[in-house]
Amino acid sequence: MNRIEHLHLLAERAELQRILAGIPEEDRLTRGSFAARLEDVEEQLASAPPPQRPLARARLTFRGRPVIGHHGVFAEFGTKATSAFADTVTKVAAALSGPLSPMGPIPNREESQLLITSTAVGSFGFELEEYRPSGQLDFDEESVAGQALEMTKSLLQSTVGTDDELADSAANTDPRAVEALRVFLDLLATNEAICVLEYDEKVFRFSDVGEVRRAVERLSQDNLREEQTQLAGEFLGVLPKGRTFEFKLTDSGEVVRGKVGQAIADPDVINRHLHQTTTIDVLATRVGNGRPRYVLTAVPGWQDES
Repeated sequence: MNRIEHLHLLAERAELQRILAGIPEEDRLTRGSFAARLEDVEEQLASAPPPQRPLARARLTFRGRPVIGHHGVFAEFGTKATSAFADTVTKVAAALSGPLSPMGPIPNREESQLLITSTAVGSFGFELEEYRPSGQLDFDEESVAGQALEMTKSLLQSTVGTDDELADSAANTDPRAVEALRVFLDLLATNEAICVLEYDEKVFRFSDVGEVRRAVERLSQDNLREEQTQLAGEFLGVLPKGRTFEFKLTDSGEVVRGKVGQAIADPDVINRHLHQTTTIDVLATRVGNGRPRYVLTAVPGWQDES
C-alpha cells in the first residue's frame, strides 16, 4: 500500500465514523451497511503497516581551484566546506522551533544531523542524507532536516536574486543561520570555488566565483541589516495557519505586513484584539535601500486591557 492509498483509507475511515455517529441506533439496516464498510477499511489498514516517508537527501558538489576534475577535492577544503554547510542546515533547523540565542549551544542539534553517504559525481562533492537512528521516518513524521535543506536552498537562491527576494528569505531565517551561510560562502570565495546544491529534484548553482563573492557581500551586516524595533498601531488581521499579519501604523496610517515569529505558539490569540491600539516588538530586516520585512517576536499587550 502506497502513501496515497493509505491517506485515502484514513479519510474514508474518518468519514464513515462521522456518518455512523449520526445514524440512529434503531436504523439497523443503514448502520449495518456503513459498519460493514468501516470494518473492511479497518482490516485493510491493519493488514498493511503505514508507509514510511523517505529520508531527506541532497547532493552538494564543488567546482573551482580546490577541485581536481572528477578525481577529488583537497581534503582541508572539502571537510571545512561540508562542515560549514552542515552547520548552516543545523541552525536553520533548530530555529524552526523558536529563535536561537545570539551565542551558545544549538538546541536539538541531533535532529538535523547530516550523513555523508557517498561521493557525488559531476565535478566532485558528496551525497548527504539526514540521520535518523531508526533509519526511517514514520508516516506522519515531518522531516526537520528536509525543511531546513529547502530553506537553505531558498536562501542560497535569494543571494543571487533581487534585494526584495533576499529580504524575504532572510526575514524567515534566524540571524545565526544567515551568518552561518555567509561563513560557508566566504570559505568558497576565499578558495575560489563555487557550489551546486541539489535537493528535492531542484538545483541551485553559482555561475562563477564572482557571484559567490557578491553573495558574501550581500549577506554582510553592512548590506543586510536586522534590528529589533517597535511599531505603534493596530492589528487588522492575522492568518494563523500562514502565520502572517497586517498592522496599521498610527502615525502614517500605512498598512504593513509581516510574519508571526515561531516564539508565538498561538497567533490566533491576536485576532481577539483587532483594531485595539498597541505597540508591537518586531525584527526588521532590510537589504540595501529596500523596504523592511517584519517578524513579530512577542505577543503584545493592549492599552484597553484592565
